[in-house]
Amino acid sequence: MFKPIRVLIVDDSATVRQILTRELAKDPKIEIVGAAADPYVAREMIVQLEPDVLTLDVEMPRMDGITFLQKLMKHRPIPVIMVSSLTPKGGELAVQALSAGAIDVLCKPGAAYAVGDLVRHLTEAIKAAARVDIKRYVSRSHMAVQPLAPLASAALARTTNQIIAIGASTGGTQALEFVLRSMPPTCPGIVIVQHMPEHFTRAFADRLNDQCTIQVKEAEDGDSVIPGRAIIARGNYHLALNRSGAQYLVQVKAGPLVSRHRPSVNVLFRSVARHAGSNAVGVILTGMGSDGAEGMKVMKDAGAVNIAQDEASCIVFGMPKEAIAHGGVDRVLPLQDIPQAMLQMASARGV
Repeated sequence: MFKPIRVLIVDDSATVRQILTRELAKDPKIEIVGAAADPYVAREMIVQLEPDVLTLDVEMPRMDGITFLQKLMKHRPIPVIMVSSLTPKGGELAVQALSAGAIDVLCKPGAAYAVGDLVRHLTEAIKAAARVDIKRYVSRSHMAVQPLAPLASAALARTTNQIIAIGASTGGTQALEFVLRSMPPTCPGIVIVQHMPEHFTRAFADRLNDQCTIQVKEAEDGDSVIPGRAIIARGNYHLALNRSGAQYLVQVKAGPLVSRHRPSVNVLFRSVARHAGSNAVGVILTGMGSDGAEGMKVMKDAGAVNIAQDEASCIVFGMPKEAIAHGGVDRVLPLQDIPQAMLQMASARGV
């Protein structure tokens, strides 16, 4: 008989605590062991109840969620899923939370995010978080980055028409930070879908832009995909690659969920297959579910070469596992080897 995942809810809103307690308890694999109105109460409940996973509000009185998360990760690490308001400020705080060790961030119910959507995503995130080795996850946030040398002139000439397309979900913010901080300013243009809510992606891109030698930006419709630039899909909008003559551009578009996501990795990968073909390198990183698996196979069939992150270095070996099973992956590599392999594969395929 399975052991249910013990969850503690921490939120200053009595309404949110009540909704999450009622709705999450409907899943037989989840047991709500308690609900706390602030971090001080939560601290005592953690000691008494020993939960497996915590859901934590970002903005709370007495002690904010970021400060509490930092203390928690230092003294008693537990997998934490942050629940944030759907605002620019909430997005900035959520990105700080991911950097501090949160497994995932989700939005509180609002006009753009129904209660049912939140509960479905939160249920999946709790199940994924319960499987995470949190001590390894937190320690990996300090993984040393070795910036790669700029490409030589001959290699640069071969990569100017190359595209690197990356898909990621749970745990992907850390993985993307490692990959992009490793990139030299002469790297091929990079297009990225990271599953994140609206507003969160702008804060995430801005933070990476401050840390990387390449430019990192949230996608705007018509942005050029050029060497030394990484473009991250805007939350709640699909990202697609297009081409005008010899120039690659991105399209930011609304539309229905695809593979249960918007933005969807499958949407990006299919467009890369169509417009870049054999000039592309695909990368699929840690994440829940199967988004990107079908699109990566389409890329491979169009002549692209593809990389999947290996199980040992993934936080959640869902998306890479499905991509491998679909036959779209050429190489399976640990995270630390992916940046170098991306550049080598792009350079080798240049004309």
